Amino acid sequence: MSNSADQSTESSGLTPQQRLESSNTRLVDAGIATIKDMETLRACVAYENANQRRVLILHRLKRRADEIRAEVE
Repeated sequence: MSNSADQSTESSGLTPQQRLESSNTRLVDAGIATIKDMETLRACVAYENANQRRVLILHRLKRRADEIRAEVE
């Protein structure tokens, strides 16, 4: 199992790049919505910080992290 943000995937098999690198915002939103665990979410945040640094995407990832935390409680 790899810790690299480019290689990290969950059961869906999508990498952070596949989730976040679309010009279609609906696809990016869908990629974020399908994140089910904090490990995958952290990999996506790391990927975004290392590549695009888009504030809107980082805010969406934070919102998804809050949702995942709420599901656990």
